[in-house]
Amino acid sequence: MITKADKNAVRRKRHARVRTKISGTAARPRLNVFRSNKHIYAQLIDDVNGVTLASASTIDKAINLESTCNLEAAQKVGEIVAKRAVEKGISEVVFDRGGYLYHGRIKALAETARENGLQF
Repeated sequence: MITKADKNAVRRKRHARVRTKISGTAARPRLNVFRSNKHIYAQLIDDVNGVTLASASTIDKAINLESTCNLEAAQKVGEIVAKRAVEKGISEVVFDRGGYLYHGRIKALAETARENGLQF
């Protein structure tokens, strides 16, 4: 039987493998996505300077949804993080799916971010 800890360890290993290949800069930051059972988080990270340029999550007050763990919530987070990036003059990003499959909530967030002005 595979436990939640085992799944997370495998995801972290996969994420570390992906992170060796991608990195964010001030001109083209990394759009990092993390999802838990209850929430989804997105950050634009400049890895060269080690700073977060913009972020959004289902914990934000701007997101007023009944459920924070569904596709609708992921789409809202994608929309908000894209709008915050465009406000700061960021249009191109590197997508970091965080070791998760490009499916479901991760895909919904990515596609909504693309629709709202981010290119990756």
